[in-house]
Amino acid sequence: MFFFFYNITSIFLVLPVSLYHWYRSVSRGRSPAFKERFGFLPREELAKIGGRPVIWLHAVSVGEAIAARPLLKALRAKYPCHAILVSNTTETGRAITSSFPEKDISLYFPFDFLPAVRRALEHIKPELIIIMETEIWPNFTRQAALRGIPVILANGRISDRSYSRYLAFKWFFRHALQLFSNLCMQTEVDRERIIAIGAPPERTLRIGNLKYDIPFRHLSPEDIIALKEHYTIPHELSVICAGSSHPGEEEHIISAYRELLVSRSDLFLVLVPRHPERAANVAALLANAGLAYRRRTDLAATSDVMFRSGEVLLVNTIGELMGLYALSDVVFVGGSLVPTGGHNLLEPASVGVPTIFGPHMTNFREIAALVLQHQAGIQVDTPADLAEAFQKLLSEPVLRQELGRNGLLMMRENGGATERHMEIIAGYLDTKFPSNNTKQRSN
Repeated sequence: MFFFFYNITSIFLVLPVSLYHWYRSVSRGRSPAFKERFGFLPREELAKIGGRPVIWLHAVSVGEAIAARPLLKALRAKYPCHAILVSNTTETGRAITSSFPEKDISLYFPFDFLPAVRRALEHIKPELIIIMETEIWPNFTRQAALRGIPVILANGRISDRSYSRYLAFKWFFRHALQLFSNLCMQTEVDRERIIAIGAPPERTLRIGNLKYDIPFRHLSPEDIIALKEHYTIPHELSVICAGSSHPGEEEHIISAYRELLVSRSDLFLVLVPRHPERAANVAALLANAGLAYRRRTDLAATSDVMFRSGEVLLVNTIGELMGLYALSDVVFVGGSLVPTGGHNLLEPASVGVPTIFGPHMTNFREIAALVLQHQAGIQVDTPADLAEAFQKLLSEPVLRQELGRNGLLMMRENGGATERHMEIIAGYLDTKFPSNNTKQRSN
């Protein structure tokens, strides 16, 4: 009965949802890709399946895509004869995953409209579906179950901010949650929360966080110099990278940078807004502050002109954050000075760079606690504390190196979630395709 009323309601929602999606895409200068989102998949993409069994992994946006990378590498290594399809909801997520060599096919996830879902599943016919973190779509999950396709929730989490909303709509989500074959949650708190929302306890497991399995290494001085040269940054400058910044944070980052420049002549700032389409707004802030800057997309035309101390690289691209973190001396991770919930602190930790972050880390509470426990970063209470934290790490190289080493140790001690996820996945694929993990990839 629930699904009957859900589908009746969805008929009336198709038009407003489509109009909203069209406006959102066009206003950001991107294609709405309605054909894929309604299940009409490109023939050239479907041809890449080539008769192979398909593993379908869905990662909503950039964060989920990056978290999925260790799992994708493991899937490619263990199942070389399977076609791996990666779907995304956002354009930025699609841009990231399109460059992943482990995948065979990139598509947009269909709207949870019954004809769209049926059409997509009938075209793809996956043997297994893996959904990253917390995406609960009733029609998609039910149609997969009706076709006997196992659906696994991987790296699942329920944030503090969303938990109350999920509970309030428990009557809605429990119907889909009951259809998941397994729900692999990051922490025991996440496990308890999703069970309270309606997940079956016997199929809900605490597996750990895939983000700890990001490949980690400490770069050599030669590697760092080469990275700096790639971005036309003089190797003698100390680099602050502010990554994944949000509205309301850039003003404080710029203010802290200007304050430091009063007493230092060896500084350089890399500023990476979370959403590249905001680059024009951030550029206006830099201009108003009297700071010279160049956009990342302009570097090719000015590759023979090195940056100078006091200038700014404004990054208006995606997919480069890890390299920018690696060349930096200190990293500030955004979404944490404003009540957004924070972003992933493990990325700078994985390249041995100390992290500064603000008080709003509700979406990454476990990771923030571990960073502080391992003394791999500094948490500031207010935006006014940002300049002092930068100055402390920049002026104390021994402390900076110690925090960087602690971050690498933290990554080493908390890994293993990929292997545990693969054990669950193998239970669905190995009995059906016992020889596929030994064959060579044939495409």
